[in-house]
Amino acid sequence: MIQRKLFSIVLLVVLNLIACNQTNKQVVREANADITEIDLTAPTVLLSEIEKAHGGWNHLRSKNDVEYHYEYTVTDGKADISTERYIFENEISFGHYTRHEINTLPTENGIVTHLFDGEKTKVTLSEDTIEKERTIAVAEFVRRANYFWFVMPYKLNDTGTIARYLGTEVHNEITYFKLEVTYDEAATEKEQNDIYILYINPDTYVIDRFYFSLPFLGINAPVILAEYTYEMVEGQNLATNRIYFLPDAKGAYGEIPSITQTLSQIKFDNGFTKENILSVNK
Repeated sequence: MIQRKLFSIVLLVVLNLIACNQTNKQVVREANADITEIDLTAPTVLLSEIEKAHGGWNHLRSKNDVEYHYEYTVTDGKADISTERYIFENEISFGHYTRHEINTLPTENGIVTHLFDGEKTKVTLSEDTIEKERTIAVAEFVRRANYFWFVMPYKLNDTGTIARYLGTEVHNEITYFKLEVTYDEAATEKEQNDIYILYINPDTYVIDRFYFSLPFLGINAPVILAEYTYEMVEGQNLATNRIYFLPDAKGAYGEIPSITQTLSQIKFDNGFTKENILSVNK
């Protein structure tokens, strides 16, 4: 049952300490600061270290906006390929699709655009506005989700975050800190919030891998596995290669990713506004 649900999703869209004698505290030296001792079992500390490792939310916001080339492929060769653009201040999210075979009007031909302007979502096909309610709902989910994945290290620390330290776990000879993150229903106004089980690299403090749920699509347990590879771009440590594994009916994961996402040609501070973000010359 879960396999059928997983493969029908709008395919979008974390033992012992490092050594037996290691304590739960680590000495950290920050730039222009004294050596300090921090408790890495405290969820707020780990979330703060994640933010710093990725470049910092204020640093990203100072860049105002971003554009990148995005490829989203599945095992049968189908793909959604888009130019993605986001404005950080108000979370405006725009996608210009030259290929759309998975999530975005897969049975139609022509250029598709999505625009979430911070309040509502507009979808066009070959410049004709699409009014179908389900199409708009899916587009809004994709727009918000794509934006979230780009800024995930910072959104994990949003208002209403509920985080719980789960100890450590060894994977590929790395002893990861594990952290469960979800959100307060009162803050998100959602009946069911996403759940993340984060695997935090003890050397870099980036999230190398994580499990997550997808309640929007009926997947309420964190069973989708993600593994990320990062690239430093203008001071931001970005997940430019992402692979996802969906469990089979027995809960096992294969070696071949179910979904692969790549980000390239990343450009910040393009001068986008709500009015000009639609202008794409491709």
